[in-house]
Parts: sequence; C-alpha cells; structure tokens
Amino acid sequence: MNYTYKTKGVCSRQINLEISDDGVINRVEFIGGCNGNTKGVAALCVGQKAEEVISRLEGIKCGSKSTSCPEQLAFALKEALAQ
Repeated sequence: MNYTYKTKGVCSRQINLEISDDGVINRVEFIGGCNGNTKGVAALCVGQKAEEVISRLEGIKCGSKSTSCPEQLAFALKEALAQ
C-alpha cells in the first residue's frame, strides 16, 4: 500500500510511505525537513514492522515543538494501517 501523509507542526511537509500487506515498511520518504535526519530515520525504518516503529517514535519531540518528524512518521503509519 502507498500512503501520503501531510505533516503538522514540523519542518517537513509530507511523508510518503509504502507498506507491505504484512505491515512491513518498504519505503519512507520525507518531503522537506532536515535532510540528513529524515533520510536517517527513513533508512532505519525500512524492513521494520510498522507497529514496532510506531511504538519507538511516538512521543518524540523536536526542541520546543509539540511534535517531531519521527513522531509525525508514527502518526502517518497509524493512519496508513487504519486504511
């Protein structure tokens, strides 16, 4: 499944996902944000179960912001799995 998520409250604008039928993340692409950090987070998530990634990333904040790009990825994965 391919899924596009519009981020809220962070520097990145969008997250594009590809998740297999068994819940494994095949691709993560951040549009905008801190290039090296978002590429690193994306690379670490590929091949992992979406539920595991959600549990690891949820609750991460960026400085004084109420969320972060990793947490936005967790939100995107939750929405994608609910489809």
